[in-house]
Amino acid sequence: MSENEGSDGTVASNRKDFSANVIEQIGKLRLVLFALLFVSLSVLAPVFISKGLGGDFHVGYGFLSLRTVVCLLGLLVVYFCCDGLRLFYVLRSMGYRIPLVGLAKLVFVNIFFSNITPMATGGGFAQIWYLRRFGVPLGTATAATTLRTFLATVCIFGVSPFLLLFLHPFSTSLGGGILSLGFAFLGIVYLFLFCLALLKRNWMIFVLHRGLNLLCRTKVIDRARAVSWRSKAVKEIVRFSRDIRRCSRGGADILLSVVCTAVFLMALFSFPFFLLRGTGYPVPYLLSVGLLILTTFIMYFSPTPGGAGFAEGLFGLFFLSSIPSSELVSVIVIWRFLTIYLGMGIGFLFTLTDLFGRRRCGA
Repeated sequence: MSENEGSDGTVASNRKDFSANVIEQIGKLRLVLFALLFVSLSVLAPVFISKGLGGDFHVGYGFLSLRTVVCLLGLLVVYFCCDGLRLFYVLRSMGYRIPLVGLAKLVFVNIFFSNITPMATGGGFAQIWYLRRFGVPLGTATAATTLRTFLATVCIFGVSPFLLLFLHPFSTSLGGGILSLGFAFLGIVYLFLFCLALLKRNWMIFVLHRGLNLLCRTKVIDRARAVSWRSKAVKEIVRFSRDIRRCSRGGADILLSVVCTAVFLMALFSFPFFLLRGTGYPVPYLLSVGLLILTTFIMYFSPTPGGAGFAEGLFGLFFLSSIPSSELVSVIVIWRFLTIYLGMGIGFLFTLTDLFGRRRCGA
């Protein structure tokens, strides 16, 4: 090899390393910006709601009795435990077991990244990354997190259109029927795409093939790298498909995952009921749960990180007629703290610990 060829190879290698570093830095910057956007919207939404109701922004806790606090803490334990167990049993049906410490990390890291990325797209990727560190193959990790998400979305998307038909005040208006059809259409499309990802292995390979060819034509990657990536990706897609089929024959483990998913969702949707009961203005349990299911359904399509802004606004809109406006902001902030902010904070600490730990090991 000539000196010029060696020089060209070094330059090309340095250029690739520089490009990879730039892409990594851009990715980190986007996460920081999304996190700042989440915090800003989470703070501003209650402020605007309070101002819109003609009051000063304040958060009070005086309405929370000891009994209410105990109920909320018990509900919080069930919420976090069942969130972890629903993934644990899916993984066990595929032949993998995760230690309890690892399971806790998966729960809280998922909450953290889901809420600093639009439409909760980051939580699954973060969990896949952590599962890889526990020795779970990429295809299996992707299959497990996808199936875990699918079980929850089936419950929420399947119920939401019917709530609009039978839940007051939607059931008494023409708009409720129209919204029900719109929600049903969105739900069918969303679940259809999920089913394609779960069942149509050849379609996934076809999309991968076309995507890599496009990257080659635009000179983003060279042909050798595309071939290498295609080989690895096809292997993981085959494993993904195989593990989904194996999971469908998981018997008791899959049944336990479904049960844990149902308990997890009921715990999540029950927080407002106990908070509202603490104010002395209890809302019927089924009405409270139904309104929060609709709130969660709409948040799936929110473009903001973690549905920030949309969540607070929808909650205020749905529950304004059920609770005094003077305490509405307090209920919204406590609800978001228990279901989102607390888990995000723990997930952030886990993430920082892992990052600094890796840097020390690297040093």
